[in-house]
Amino acid sequence: MEVLNVKIDNLSKKEILNQIELFLAEPRFHRIVTINPEFILEAQKNPEFRDVLNASDLNVADGVGIWFAFLRFGRILKTRLAGADLMLEILRLAQEKNLKIFLAANKNGLSTWQETRTAILKIYPRLIISGANVDIKNTDDRLLMTNDTLLLCNFGAPFQELFINQVKCDTIRLAMGVGGAFDFLTGKIKRAPKWMRKLGLEWLWRLILQPKRIGRIFRAVVVFPVKVIFSK
Repeated sequence: MEVLNVKIDNLSKKEILNQIELFLAEPRFHRIVTINPEFILEAQKNPEFRDVLNASDLNVADGVGIWFAFLRFGRILKTRLAGADLMLEILRLAQEKNLKIFLAANKNGLSTWQETRTAILKIYPRLIISGANVDIKNTDDRLLMTNDTLLLCNFGAPFQELFINQVKCDTIRLAMGVGGAFDFLTGKIKRAPKWMRKLGLEWLWRLILQPKRIGRIFRAVVVFPVKVIFSK
């Protein structure tokens, strides 16, 4: 299904994980995007970003706004799966399959790739993890030479998706942008309680912790629903 001309795959959690296992078994590049209302709004004004989203191998719904958008078009969304939760599922599969991970961390972000690796290894101690702290305005071409199977980066949209599109190669079987998930793991940002996540109120938690996000949150919880309601 498409929401404002952006593709979203309507799959259950089990179907999503089964698809990821197929990706990991196939020796070619695959890309996953977790779509939230901010992504869709950015895609309205950024054709390159929209094309990258629609060319993704798997677009997972992330955000309660997507659930309501499906209702608007008479559909029921099977599952919402936040990028931070999906990342942990992917890391679990990677440990089971002895796959190598590459972490591309925003050089100017809160968490370095080394701090993120330390946090991941506390959960999945057998993973082999390398990485780099990347200046997103001046990407190091050496990253194109990575031989790791999984690529995770936290640049935020649209930068992480455009970066992944740039570095895609067959040695990387799966790549995904994870937004703030590194910061959740390292504890630099506290994630919303589970009850708030289940009710779709994680945006409110983020606003309380980071009031400067009010512009982004206004677009997600006000502008996006209005655009969906009046779309054809």
